Formats: sequence, C-alpha cells, structure tokens
Amino acid sequence: MNMLTPTADSLPDALPFSVAAIPGLPDESALARLAGELFRALPGREAPSSPSAPAVSGLAIGEPGPALQSLAAPAIGQPAVDAVPVPPEFGVPEAYAAALPMTAPISAPAGVPGSPYYFLGEAAALSSAHQAPTAVADNHVVAHPFKLPGEAALRRVLDELAGERSPPPAAPPVPGHGGYYFIDQPASVPRADAARFPAFDVQAVRRDFPILAERVNGKPLVWFDNAATTQKPQAVIDRLVQFYQHENSNIHRAAHELAARSTDAYEAARSKVAHFLGASSAEEIIFVRGATEAINLVAKTWGRQNIGEGDEIVVSLLEHHANIVPWQQLAKESGAHIRVIPVDDKGQILLQEYQRLLNDRTKLVAISQVSNALGTVTPVKEIVELAHRAGARVLVDGAQSVSHMRVDVQAIDADFFVFSGHKVFAPTGIGVVYGKRDILEDTPPWQGGGNMIADVTFERTLYQGVPARFEAGTGNIADAVGLGAAIDYVARIGIENIARYEHDLLLRLPLPEG
Repeated sequence: MNMLTPTADSLPDALPFSVAAIPGLPDESALARLAGELFRALPGREAPSSPSAPAVSGLAIGEPGPALQSLAAPAIGQPAVDAVPVPPEFGVPEAYAAALPMTAPISAPAGVPGSPYYFLGEAAALSSAHQAPTAVADNHVVAHPFKLPGEAALRRVLDELAGERSPPPAAPPVPGHGGYYFIDQPASVPRADAARFPAFDVQAVRRDFPILAERVNGKPLVWFDNAATTQKPQAVIDRLVQFYQHENSNIHRAAHELAARSTDAYEAARSKVAHFLGASSAEEIIFVRGATEAINLVAKTWGRQNIGEGDEIVVSLLEHHANIVPWQQLAKESGAHIRVIPVDDKGQILLQEYQRLLNDRTKLVAISQVSNALGTVTPVKEIVELAHRAGARVLVDGAQSVSHMRVDVQAIDADFFVFSGHKVFAPTGIGVVYGKRDILEDTPPWQGGGNMIADVTFERTLYQGVPARFEAGTGNIADAVGLGAAIDYVARIGIENIARYEHDLLLRLPLPEG
C-alpha cells in the first residue's frame, strides 16, 4: 500500500497517482513519521502535532480512500482479507503482524460510531509496538492473539447481517428446532472465565495460521475441512523448528545434553496431554500415530485378552470406520458379535434402544463423542454409566471432540479415550490413548522392541511399566512435542471461548424445522 503523503498546503480527498512519482516531496524518514502519525490518530482524536510535519487537512481517519482502504468484515467461514501492510517504520514483516505485543482492546470514544474495520482498533497497539520494538526478539513469533481487538466489531457486523442489534439469547430454546443439542441446550456450552480468557478474536486467530494467507486458483484459501485435518498455527510450526534445531535426539537412552532436552520435551508433552484430558496421571497417556492406531492398540491388546466367543461389542451407527473395522477383525478372530446402537432421523443416539442392547455378554462399548459426519454430540457420560452397570468397559473416540469442547475423562469415567493430534492443530502422525491405570497395568503389550523393555535375555523378557511398555521403538518425538505446543495454543485461547464462539455461529445458521 502506498501511503499518501500530505503537502504543506492540504491533502486532497483522493489522488489518482502514487506519491512516488511526484518530485520534491519529503524524504523517506518524513514519510515514515507521517505514516506513524496517521496510524496513531484514532477516530475521534486529534492527530498529535509535530513542528516539522506538514499539517493534514481534508482527510479524517476512518474514511475510505486511497490512503487507507476499507476492509469489509469477512463472511462467516471465510478467511481474513489480506491485512493492511504495516509501514516500513515498524520494522516487522507482514506475516509476523499477529505476533506483535498488543495493548488491551481499544474502545471507541463516546459519540464515535463503531467501525467494522478491525485494523482501526489496532492503531494504538501498532504505535506502541513501534515505540518498543525490543519486545519481539530476533523476529521470533510468539503469538498473542487474545489481546487484539475485533470481537465487538465482528459482533456488530454479524448482527447487521442477521438483521439484529444484539447477539441472540443463549438460554431460551429456539422454537421449531427441537432435538438439536446445540439449540435446545445452549447452557451446555459454558462461557469462558473472562478473568482468564479475553474475548475470542477471530481476526487474530486467523492471522495465527500462515496457510490462510495462501491463494488457491488465485483466490484466498477457505478451509472447511477441519474434520479431516486442521491447519497448524505458527506457534506449532515454530516449536517443531526449535526441536529440530536445538533438541533433536532419541529419548530415555543416553546421558548427553540433547538426549536430556529431547526426553524432557517429550515427557512434558505427555504431561500436557494428561492435563488437557483431565487424566489423573501422565502415566495413563500413551503416544501412538493417531486415533486409528489407538483403537487398534486397544483391540489387539485388551480386546484379545478380554473378549471371547459369544461376547458382544457394542458400537453406534455414527462411528467412523476406524471405530468399526478393528472390532470387526477382533470379532472374526474371537467369535464375538457386533451390536449396533440405532439413531433417530436427526442423528441422535436412541438411549432406550442402547439400553436394550446391554446384557451380561457385553464386554465393550465403543462410541464417538462427536460424529465426524453429522457433528452429533453423543451423551457419553450416560452411555458410560449404563455400560458400567452392565459390567462392560467403554472406549470413547474423541478425535472430533477435543478441539471443540472441554474433555474430562475422569468426569465421564471412560476406560479408554483416544484422539488424533492433527485434529487439534498438531502435526499428523501423533495421537493418544488414555487408559485407566489399573486397566493398562493388566493389559499386555502390543509390539515388541526397544524402549518398552526393562531387561532381555534369550530365555525371557521383562517389560517396562506403563506407559513405556506400549511405546516400542523410537517414537514420533518431534510431533509429540508439536502436540504439546498445540495444546498450549488451545489453552491460551481457552477451549470454552472456542466452544462458545462456534455455538454462537451455529445459532445464526438457518436450520430445518423440527
């Protein structure tokens, strides 16, 4: 963007040419200074005067014009429009704009109409970043997306699009949409603790993902395929680079410095996952390649040990193939039977029918917490409770839930819980099995090799305790560390903020009458 530089006389309302072509204008330092003054002048304020700067007339900050083009708020689900480039004065590349340390959100002065253009609210923050450039060391991205303004402006634009002036009420159910959990039970989506998590800022979050600046077939990338895999924020990308540049080594096997760094990073990621899921101990967390391998691990270890001929495995009609095929294989091998929980025409689990399926032959219930195809949120707590009454164990597939809602494996009392890292902003090739400690200790290992053994002779092998006994060979160390960084990123935003924002968007969508 060419900054239009005012002359000593006046600044026309619009100039159809670039100032670079005009001889006799101020030098580059004066242009930079004037640009700074422009960005520091918020709507409703007087621009600070400078004895050496020409007077500015004929242009009010916030008016569209060639000097500062308006950015229309993006439509729901669309990526952010290309951000207004930061003038060279600020010394920060465009891609790193989201990483600048920002001040608290700026409210428009009284009497000044709110603007839907989020970048106007960032003027003071950009100015403060200019005054203290040492806050960003070595141009290393440290995302601070939650301090950027934009929530209020986004709300106003969404309200205008919906023909409203305030967000829809969260508590009362919406008539005519019975049966949809997200309409009839909005209280089930908690509000984030405002003291811990600032308001969700969609513009700042978009800028955290460098791939959203990509253009496909000449148009900005729009990514609606998060159920298949999520894109990666800069914080995760940077953490992988840091690992390979400064920590790369095998783990648990050497006494040198890099082995210590790598081991610490890997085990720290395990602890982060345990906290993220509400597990009682990091030793209940096993790293695998993804949810598919996680389910196969349970089927081929605990399943082979505990499910035999005539036993029954219960799954729902909503399941992903990864939560069907391993159980079919086990049933064919063991002589067990698969029973299927039906759903109604809105994709909701029929709990009464499920209860009729349970009997003393039921050994395992495998259920998705959120359907990858329909988005149905299943009542896993009730499903687990009914299964336990029948004496069965329960595996919960959380591949589609962990990035959208708070998960507490102890609260739902799941025996096993699995998910894939790449569904929650982490790299591909890393996933998790959570298992109750007492169950894991009674479960035989699946694969044999290094790392999972305590001692080996040609006559016998002694295995490590949990979780190491289930992690044979060299694991996916770097991507486990990347998963830890992704969990940190979600924690900084606040999972309740994510859930509430998604819920509010759903309330704005037209739904079929019930």
